[in-house]
Amino acid sequence: MIDKNNVQLKIKEPAQELIKSKIKPGSIVLLALNDGSNAYSKLGGTCTIGANFQLVVLNEKDPHYDIKVKNNMDLDLYTSGDELQFLENGLVLNARNAVLSLSSDEGIIDGAVTINTDSANKKLTKEEMKNLGGKIC
Repeated sequence: MIDKNNVQLKIKEPAQELIKSKIKPGSIVLLALNDGSNAYSKLGGTCTIGANFQLVVLNEKDPHYDIKVKNNMDLDLYTSGDELQFLENGLVLNARNAVLSLSSDEGIIDGAVTINTDSANKKLTKEEMKNLGGKIC
């Protein structure tokens, strides 16, 4: 597991271009699971635990995501302790054919990282999460 006091993400040039086209400068960005485990996720089920990640764009900080992720784009980027258990040292975000991938020194973590800008500021309620949970793996 990665040290929460030293989380670093290298964003390669192809990923930088994709991020610049979708995320406005000055936005708060979360590196969050997209497996049904949080209020920003619309996916879920046992088949996705720890395997799906997303960049969530916010207008204001979420206190649950309190771990700063240092990066070479100077994004205001955060993650939480929940995500750390699935992350390893040497994090790299890259893109190929307009699809983001997240990897570490251990290998690929997620080959299809999404950018959530549409509903990022509208968390799902517990009831919505419960209803969604019954519809996905």
